[in-house]
Amino acid sequence: MKFISWGAAEQVTGSMHMLELHDGYKILIDCGLDYDNNKKSYDNDHFPFDVEDIDVILLTHAHIDHSGNLPTIVKHGYSGQILCTAATRDLANLLLSDSVNVFMERAKKKKNHSKKRSFQEFQNRPLYLHKHVMDTMDRFVTIPFEQSFEIRSDVQIQFIPNGHLLGAAAIELKITENGEVKTIVFSGDIGRKNYPILSDPKYISDCDYMICESTYGGRLHTTNRTIEEVLIEQIENTCIKQPGRLIIPAFSIGRTQALVYSLHKIFNDKKLPRVDVFVDSPLGMGGTEVYRKHHSLLNEEAQSFFQKFGDQFEFDGLKYVETLKESKQISNYFEPCIIISSAGMLEGGRIQDHLYNNIQNYYATIFFIGYCAKGTLGRRLLDGTPIVKINGRDLSVFASIHQTDLFSAHADHEGLINYINAAKKKLKKVFLVHGEKESMTALQANVELMGINAEIAKKGTVYEL
Repeated sequence: MKFISWGAAEQVTGSMHMLELHDGYKILIDCGLDYDNNKKSYDNDHFPFDVEDIDVILLTHAHIDHSGNLPTIVKHGYSGQILCTAATRDLANLLLSDSVNVFMERAKKKKNHSKKRSFQEFQNRPLYLHKHVMDTMDRFVTIPFEQSFEIRSDVQIQFIPNGHLLGAAAIELKITENGEVKTIVFSGDIGRKNYPILSDPKYISDCDYMICESTYGGRLHTTNRTIEEVLIEQIENTCIKQPGRLIIPAFSIGRTQALVYSLHKIFNDKKLPRVDVFVDSPLGMGGTEVYRKHHSLLNEEAQSFFQKFGDQFEFDGLKYVETLKESKQISNYFEPCIIISSAGMLEGGRIQDHLYNNIQNYYATIFFIGYCAKGTLGRRLLDGTPIVKINGRDLSVFASIHQTDLFSAHADHEGLINYINAAKKKLKKVFLVHGEKESMTALQANVELMGINAEIAKKGTVYEL
């Protein structure tokens, strides 16, 4: 059989990989949006293969860099099934619908700022519409974790929990060729141990080939402090010792739920006096409902907390902001408070209004709990730029800027090594994907020191397995 990486090869986004069996049967693993090309959505409108030749799609998890181009491939004629876990389907429905809104808003802004029409307007058109999302959702078929599913007589798959996001999974394929069974594992994005709400990733000990993410290759997470310790410090310095605002940009799905749960534990244990918390993200509210629906997938600590204290995502002083009018009214709220809003890198979303109103506030802190890519407003703030442009105005940065990696849902270098090492006994080769070049190179070197053949997958290169 053949393995070809068509996306997230020598880069982070646009996850899309293919297995082609001996008789031409094609399995696509993930179909994500590629954001590494100046975020030009129309570049995602072309596939390097005939989409009608794809027989089945397997989805590791719902994040847009893994699922976000599914409506495009359906729009172009893919008519098969999309297999994933039930929680992944529910989160993907939210995220794909939100993507349409983002496309529409972006196209509207570019149209208003463009004097030329025709080709420029064609370039700025939405990548897909809500109709295409609905058509895509009709193709989803859900499979429980760790249940063997036969795609055809010689191909069996399992979704193995990997802890990165609710419903996220590594995909194990057992494929029979010429009387020999070969096991291929696509890691998806591997989670980290002891993450709020989510269970630890489950290691896979028996595979011949592994296609493994390498996002945090060469980097280790902070381990000398806990999430609660860092949050308590930020809240104390911003909201207790002074009447300030702690503004936390957070991705709506996953990061927001982990943050709300962590705050609930802090206030429930009376480690701090109550501070009002605003969750200003419609998508975050929808994501929280999915987490409630799939409550059985949460880790043991979260399950125990629920039994003792009730809903992990609801507590006194917490308000989910529904309307844009309510969001704008927060600027008139003069008590100390915590504002959680998206997007995590400050690229669009309601967070920009909160930033606009508070970036020149000496009593405000902008606290990043996730990675900010190069070129984003979030990265510029973290790099110490003294003036930023928000909503068309140049504003001086007087607010404090801080960051932690404790909310990262990715395994670090050590976690990736442990994941690969668990399969060492039979492992013939590891292909590294989904990472910046430096991260891949660092991980490759360490894996080869373990005596395992490791290769950085190149886009479009055909590898015989």
